[in-house]
Amino acid sequence: MSTLGIIGAGHIGSQIARKAVQLGYEVVISNSRGPQTLTDLVSELGPLASAATPEQAAIAGEFVVVTVPFKNYRELPAAALAGKIVIDTNNYYWERDGRISALDKGEATTSGMVQEHLKDSRVAKGFNHIPAADITTSGSAAGTENRRALATASDYADASALVTRLYDEFGFDTVDAGPLSESWRVERDRPAYVVRSNAQELAASLAKAPRLVPMD
Repeated sequence: MSTLGIIGAGHIGSQIARKAVQLGYEVVISNSRGPQTLTDLVSELGPLASAATPEQAAIAGEFVVVTVPFKNYRELPAAALAGKIVIDTNNYYWERDGRISALDKGEATTSGMVQEHLKDSRVAKGFNHIPAADITTSGSAAGTENRRALATASDYADASALVTRLYDEFGFDTVDAGPLSESWRVERDRPAYVVRSNAQELAASLAKAPRLVPMD
């Protein structure tokens, strides 16, 4: 049985946790406010789930999902995440995160910046362009006609492969967008963002995505 660490227990993190325990994963979930604030969620998730601090979740997870506001990514416990595959769900919302010049100018990507912070981890983009509720409700069996697809990107083949496996278990096909330098193609305000697509449609949306989008 694999253990999934989750840092961030908001809409995306809690939905990933719900689906993961359905699939038999042990889940160690955390947030910035402390394990005591997760009592109700852990009770709902059942005996496969436990609450922890972010560092404890990072240590416990065989792989770890990080789903925190982008402005807080430097608070991720880099030492505890060293050597691990980290699935990053981040998007840049300048209204919340403040203006970040390198992102506004198209000189960087959110997941690339997370990778720079987590220099000893292997970061992959994942679960960033699907509404949270759809994570547990819109999947289907492999081979289903018009099966929904989600994108990933990573500089590490094993990280992309892990996300592909997890997507399939959750009920989704995968489109690989390439390295983290291309991960902007699936972020906010691009054609693929929170739009239900099959693999062919998603690949087309990634290909036509504009590098820069209006910020006001």
